[in-house]
This record gives sequence, structure tokens and C-alpha cells, in this order.
Amino acid sequence: MSALYQLTKEFNKLNEDTVIVCYEKQSTWGGHWNLQIPSENVRFKEAMHSAMYKHLWSNSPKECLELPDYTFYHHFGKAVPSFPPREVLRDYMEGRWKQSQCDLFKLVNGDTLVKNVTYNDSDDTFSVTTSRVGDNRTATQIFSHVIVAVGRYTTPNVPKFTGVESFPGRIIHSRDFRNPVDFRNQRILVVGASYSAEDIALTCSKFGAKRVTVSWLTSPIGHRWPEGISERPLVKHIDGNRILFKDGHIEEVDSIIWCTGYIAEFPFMESRLAPNPTQVVYPKGLYKGMVWTGCNTNKLFYMGIYNLLYTFPVFDLQALWISRYIMNAIPNEPRPLSDMILHIEEQFIKTSGLKSFYDYLDYQALVINMLCTDTGYTKEILKFDDLFRTWLRQRYDDILTHRNHCYRSVFTGTMSAKPNTPWWEARDDSKEAFLR
Repeated sequence: MSALYQLTKEFNKLNEDTVIVCYEKQSTWGGHWNLQIPSENVRFKEAMHSAMYKHLWSNSPKECLELPDYTFYHHFGKAVPSFPPREVLRDYMEGRWKQSQCDLFKLVNGDTLVKNVTYNDSDDTFSVTTSRVGDNRTATQIFSHVIVAVGRYTTPNVPKFTGVESFPGRIIHSRDFRNPVDFRNQRILVVGASYSAEDIALTCSKFGAKRVTVSWLTSPIGHRWPEGISERPLVKHIDGNRILFKDGHIEEVDSIIWCTGYIAEFPFMESRLAPNPTQVVYPKGLYKGMVWTGCNTNKLFYMGIYNLLYTFPVFDLQALWISRYIMNAIPNEPRPLSDMILHIEEQFIKTSGLKSFYDYLDYQALVINMLCTDTGYTKEILKFDDLFRTWLRQRYDDILTHRNHCYRSVFTGTMSAKPNTPWWEARDDSKEAFLR
């Protein structure tokens, strides 16, 4: 939606009659922020790709997600707490989309699957083949430019452990986790040591799981967990519902949740058009993280591929950069392919030595500064750096209470309101309860 917002805004400035088409396999806008409940309906399953779940709250302050031209204070008309639930964040984004000068919703072709994208060398265009969800008939259209904005959280990375086929209980990937209430009174094994493992372990415990064991590969998360959550080294063997860990400890569990990340795949793209971003701090093949250089064209773009701390504003910034690039409105762009490839190699070398959260934060600030310089986007977002550092300290001080803290907006100077219910005690994640 950031791409639609910025493209329409930029092309409207020129009063150009440019055709902008968005294909979306869900029936409405919102993408990953739509809560999708599993269904036996085959048509629905084909369109399902969101990893959102009930009782999901932001794990970083909204002040680090805020858009400079559409603040949370502007949207809600008052100060609200810093850590909103999913529904509130989606409501905020939708408000921004609706303020566009164009009717963005009309540009969204819902219930539409992109089946294949190929590059036409003869005339420097792309053929995009689509079908309606639940309908095998296809249609193909020609486009001068293509923006792939599906992110990289679609194809689950599922680990393999000896004996897993003998496990009698439920096994799911975090992408298919929908409601912590489903795991009440259960003994749960969570495999993973990043944000999804942390949040699902806490949320299941919060809603009545009997016990949660978090299994890590390289190092434990290391929080001072509440009673009922513990950490163990990686699983070694599974025998029925008995889990043997590498430290020799054995536990019996009722359910297993893989919080093991995703594989960035683009099966609908012609092979020469698809990146393989195994290194996602600055993925190879993408100039400035966006322009695909693996084919003889500079008209294919990817958004949201590399790891991000500055999320919403960077999506917005990428969308603006791509829009200006298409319009030939960025100084010293486009550059020759050889220069773009050299730039990618230089950035790849820089990122290979990054180790800590602070290293990634510093590097992303450099990338953001570069893109802001190119586009004129406000560099005020770089002030998020201090907020991120404060957030990191507070979450490691106490993972249960860090969402109760208040932050000040970089853009309005407004201090957030205190939450009416501490996060660990909150059982209602509706917008109405949050704003009460």
C-alpha cells in the first residue's frame, strides 16, 4: 500500500495519465496485517498468507513506526499508549491510505493471484499472468515496470528433527499460529530464539499454557522469564511426545510450534528475475535494496526484502524512492549497471561484519540517510535511533513490563498515554479496549 500511496501522489504532481495496477490475493487491502482464521474452504486457503494472530501486540513502540505526514496523534485525535495491538496498527495504516488524493482501494485487484512474471527482452517490458482465486483461467497483461511488494514472510522454514514423525500432538509453524487460547493447559515446545519465539512463548503463557519450553540453536534469548517458561538447547531427538534436548534433558510436550523464520521465495517470478536473499541485511542483486540487477533492465523493484528495524517509515521511503526513480527524478540516477553492481558489493562487504543489534541499527541509519538524501524525505526519522536504544534496554530489563513504558513522538513531541491495563494483564486486544 505504501507503493500505491507514493506512486499515485508522485504521478499526480505531473498530471500524467499513468496506469497503476495492484494485484492482491486477499479480498481486501491490508496484506499481512489482516487477521486470517484457518478455514477448510480451499478458495480461502489459496489466498491465506498472513502470520498475524489474536492477542498480537506491537513489540516495539509505535513512535518507531510513525509516519512523518500521518502521525498517531493525527489519526486518533489524542495521545494513545506506545504499544498497540494489531487491530489498532492496521486501523492507523488504513487511515493513511484513505487520506490519499486517489481512491487507492479502486486500484487494488483483490482475489487475484499472480501466477507468473516474465521479462520481455525484445521491448523491455514484463508479462504478468494472473488468475482469480479459485479459478484456473488466466489472463496476461504487459507492464513497463513491476514492483514486488509481498515481503519475505510467506514460505515457512521448517526444521527437521529425528523422530518428528512419531510426535502425536499438534505441530505448526508460527505462520499458522492464530490464537494462544488454543494452547491453554498444554505443555508447549517453541523452537526458535528470535522475536516470534519470544512473543508466542509469552502470549501462550499469558493465556494459560501449562508450560512453555523455548529451544535455541546458537544462544538462548536470555530473558528473566515468568514462571512457566524455560529455555533449553536445541532439540536432538523426538520420541512420541518425549523431547530429548542436546543437554540431555527430556521433557514431554503436547504441541510443537516452529518459530524458525521464513525462506524468501518468489515462485511466481521468472528465475532470472528472482533474488535469493540469504543475506537480508543488504541482499545481493538489489541495488539500494530495491532495484533488481540480475537481468538486462532496471525496471523491476523489490520492497521490504532486507531485515528492518525502521519498518513503516522505511517501506514508505522505499516507495517514494522507487516512484522518483521511475520518474527519473533522483539526482545521478539511473546509474550504469556496472556501478550498481559495484555498490551492492561494497554494501555486502560492509554488512558482513555486523554482529550486534546496535551494529544493524547504525547501518540501517546510514542506508536511510542515503535514501532520504536522494528523495528529500525527512531525516527526522533518524531520531528513532534513540528510541530504539531505550526500547532495547527496557525490554531486556523486564520483558513483561517493557510494553508499559511511554515514548515521545519525534514528529509531534507528544508523550504517549499510559496503558489503561498493563500488557501482561490485558486480555482484550480490541481497538475499543485499547483506546478506552
